Amino acid sequence: MRYVALDSLQEGMKLARPLYRKAEVLLAGGMVLTERYIDAIKRCGFAGVYIEDELSEDIEIEPLISDELRIETTKRLMQIRNLAKLDDGKPYQKMPDVTHTIEDIVSELCKNKEVMVNMMELSSYDNYTYSHSLNVTLVSILLGTSLLLTHDDLLGLGTGALLHDIGKIHISKRILLKNGPLTDEEFEEVKKHPQDGYDYISKRYHIPTKHLFTILDHHEKFDGTGYPRGKAGDDITIFGRICAVADVYDALSSKRPYREALPVHECVEYIMAGAHTQFDPDVVAAFVRRIAPYPLGTSVKLS
Repeated sequence: MRYVALDSLQEGMKLARPLYRKAEVLLAGGMVLTERYIDAIKRCGFAGVYIEDELSEDIEIEPLISDELRIETTKRLMQIRNLAKLDDGKPYQKMPDVTHTIEDIVSELCKNKEVMVNMMELSSYDNYTYSHSLNVTLVSILLGTSLLLTHDDLLGLGTGALLHDIGKIHISKRILLKNGPLTDEEFEEVKKHPQDGYDYISKRYHIPTKHLFTILDHHEKFDGTGYPRGKAGDDITIFGRICAVADVYDALSSKRPYREALPVHECVEYIMAGAHTQFDPDVVAAFVRRIAPYPLGTSVKLS
């Protein structure tokens, strides 16, 4: 199989893998693309798809986690977000069980400690709200394994990463999906979401505070210029420093209403350039070891 960018898709190509929208199959693997299907792929915001053809018949690409586990995790996240939208103010509600889900993700990712992250594989799932949270979780856990975090810390990191953007639940879609630069007032509204998310989860659910610092710290910068508290260096929790890299990487490599997705190698270069300023250099070093700038199945133009 090989990855084909959206603008290069043609009728008659065969999908190598299913495409998902939220937790449902949008198009099944093996389907032959028609003009109608290509239009649907474009409307859903996919940057490209994997196809099967003679040119790439000997290329096999293993997913980071199974489709079943990805769907299960997405459903759990949808339940948590729906509860947040309907928040009745009662403390210590029962959270949809993510513990076993995160345990399964850690287990699958740790089977091969040398696995490289293939962002093209992650882009087979629609809906930025849910795919972003899960992608950040996967990348965070892989970085955590490279940094030799304990099993319990990987579970905590994964739980916090999955919930890192929960504070955006009440930010206007007009702001989140704005096709252009935010005003100062709009940016101030966005900057509230780490603290809002931390406050909401800590008041509603029994989760160790250490895990929740992933939510609070994921927009702090290593040089102290981030938000919400302007922490710097080691004052930022290791969970927050890891999630910061994963969050920016997935955001850059995803298609958004206000810009196209950046090529993976450009995202990697951006993260590397941010070492010591925006990001912890040790986390960046782990990131470079685990991210494939030219993932298996992509086409490159040689000089």
